[in-house]
Amino acid sequence: MGRFESTLDVYSPTKEIAMLDELKMIESVAPDIIEVLQERYKILRNIYWMQPIGRRSLSESMGMTERVLRTETDLLKNLQLIDTSKSGMTLTEKGEEVYQSLENFMDQLLGMHQTEKKLAEYFGNQRCIVVSGNSDAQPKVTDAFGDALNESLNLLLPEGENIIAVMGGTTMAVVAEQLTNLENKKRHNLFVPARGGIGEAVTVQANSVSARMAANTNGDHRALYVPEQLSLATYNSLLNEPSIQEVLNLISQANCVIHSIGRALHMAARRKMTEKELIMLKQANAVAESFGYFFNENGEVVYKVPRIGIELKDLTQVPIILAIAGGKTKAKAIRAYMKNAPKQTWLITDEAAANEILKGVTL
Repeated sequence: MGRFESTLDVYSPTKEIAMLDELKMIESVAPDIIEVLQERYKILRNIYWMQPIGRRSLSESMGMTERVLRTETDLLKNLQLIDTSKSGMTLTEKGEEVYQSLENFMDQLLGMHQTEKKLAEYFGNQRCIVVSGNSDAQPKVTDAFGDALNESLNLLLPEGENIIAVMGGTTMAVVAEQLTNLENKKRHNLFVPARGGIGEAVTVQANSVSARMAANTNGDHRALYVPEQLSLATYNSLLNEPSIQEVLNLISQANCVIHSIGRALHMAARRKMTEKELIMLKQANAVAESFGYFFNENGEVVYKVPRIGIELKDLTQVPIILAIAGGKTKAKAIRAYMKNAPKQTWLITDEAAANEILKGVTL
């Protein structure tokens, strides 16, 4: 099960933990070995995220001097782990193999699982999964959200018929591309959009994202072709349409919800909300949005968009909930929303957001 081998079964020691214990024993004889290993792993990781990348850009990104970095990259090149060209440094095939083999183990070593535990204790939710990096600056980190989601779904989805309600968004669209087969003889999955979404970019609509997830996991899909924001009269008349009622009924039976968490003003602009609404959200200090609800920094609901689909109150009855959001710029939004998140929520985020959220927190 990939990186979850070392985190989900807390009662069973794993290969990574055993190796970690051995390395700590070696460290008592060679005190600098872990520091050197961490430094070189971080260089490989940053090249992997941003390749091809020049030495100057890499040194700025990592906060290292070019002189120190040159020494390390020359050594990694001699080990045939990186290539250099006019366009910058890239990992060789061997370099990628080494990086990916080290990833789980180094997560342990770099204390990622301690961060996950602290974050879950802070929010009081069931589990937090923290991937390396900052998705604001390193797009490949969002791919890692998809890998974490894939493993989570494989672990959490029960046998039988599952209905998975999916929200839209740019993060969700990228995550959908990373999913792989979740079907087996005993488990079948139906993906449905958690809300309407005509009016925004097609690729990030809940319909498109849920259809992509269904295709990549070999599941089935049902669409909901209604605008997300409606007048009350239109909203009530659409609810009486048999085809819409049928899909809404499926959505109401969802045993799994996958959603992202947005920054309030960014989401308001994306939804083409009025200038009056934008001013109101600013005055109310709105920092987060999810499920059509806007939250201030205290996690209080300051505005709600009329909508068709899942609402916040519906989540309490859903056994499997996965929230996905990362990047330092989303830390406030994540903190605000998670004050309202049902306890069974699993949060998938990155270390930049986690570190910003936990800054100054003592547990």
